[in-house]
Amino acid sequence: MPSPFVLISRREVLRGLGAMLAMSPLPGQAAPSVPVPNPDKLARLTAFFDHEIAARKLPGAVVLIQQHGKPVYQRCFGWRTAARRHAMTPDTIFALHSMTKPITSVAAMMLIDEGRLALHDALSKYIPAFARVKVGIETTRHGKPALKLVAPHRPVTIEDLLRHTSGITYEYIGGELIMAAYQQAHLFAGRFDNAVFADRIARLPLARQPGTLWRYGHSTDVLGRVIEIVSGEPLYAFLKQRLFDPLGMTSTGFVLRTEAERARMAAVFPADTVLVESERQRRAHPEWQSGGGGLLSTVTDYARFAQMLLEGGVLDGRRYLSPAAFKAMTTDQIGPGSSVERDYFYFPGDGFGYGYGLAVRVEPGEARPPAPGSIGELKWDSGSGTYFGVDPKLDMIYILMQQTETERGRVVPMFKKLVYDAFAVSD
Repeated sequence: MPSPFVLISRREVLRGLGAMLAMSPLPGQAAPSVPVPNPDKLARLTAFFDHEIAARKLPGAVVLIQQHGKPVYQRCFGWRTAARRHAMTPDTIFALHSMTKPITSVAAMMLIDEGRLALHDALSKYIPAFARVKVGIETTRHGKPALKLVAPHRPVTIEDLLRHTSGITYEYIGGELIMAAYQQAHLFAGRFDNAVFADRIARLPLARQPGTLWRYGHSTDVLGRVIEIVSGEPLYAFLKQRLFDPLGMTSTGFVLRTEAERARMAAVFPADTVLVESERQRRAHPEWQSGGGGLLSTVTDYARFAQMLLEGGVLDGRRYLSPAAFKAMTTDQIGPGSSVERDYFYFPGDGFGYGYGLAVRVEPGEARPPAPGSIGELKWDSGSGTYFGVDPKLDMIYILMQQTETERGRVVPMFKKLVYDAFAVSD
């Protein structure tokens, strides 16, 4: 069966690509005079993380910059454990949190590529409980706040899950009544898998009408359940067969399987209470394969995934996404003409649009000075401070692995600035 993207390429793929392609080389191909990193400026990156470790702001971190398919900078800083007993190593395992989302999204795009799933399929086709979902509108009744439930203007689609326009939110994002509904639903109570979790979410009101607002939430967790239904396998089994094994991502999964793997896990400072609780919850629910935030991985493994994206969905001669599917995934799907508004919590950031599971840079942005980077750059990060970027213009990927919620808002922007300072480029 031909890829369905062949049929939708004009509408779904080519929109907005002209400017991007005019300014960037094809994925995996270097421009005629691509800058190389300055060793003296890379030393500033080293000095920054050395200081962070010495000041006990971070337990440890691993940084990788790879250009033309080869590492040009790889350093391990600090310690795997908060007690500083074991030095950080390249094979240290980190909780990816939301850097899981691009992997799950690629898996869904593979199924779409094969014609087994479609962007405009109603979610209820796969999870019937979503046929009864309502939209919650916060209003007042008799002078008191009230949540009015109305029918959605259209069904939630697979595309909505991929681009975070489903109306599904997180329990800490949105209006007070929506957040209260999520918190009172006890989404994480007892033992549950993706099937149970998706059914619990389906009982909750959508925070907005589908297709109208980019809002972060459990959309990718629900997408993970759709992948299970379509493939007939648990999410991890599908990811392992189709992505992890072929890519050589041998240390990536939802649980630590051996004592040796447990010893390689990066810890957080006890005072970093948000991540401490998150890790406690993760270990308490090994049966939940969260497509939105549950994977564990190493910098080496994630570099294989990122390099595949840099090369346009291909690595070592094996194609994972068709050219059209890759273009659709890395094209701004919520930009002008999409009728999608941006939430106050618009995590792609200034100058970035959002494709299917990835932020894509479409302009320098309005900040002064503009954030460093290149038009066409892809990225995503997480609440634990992990971050990765894919820059076709520089034929480069860069990855930061760390475990900090308290310091990530400061460390991640500085990390990216120092990376691009080393190449002495910005758009």
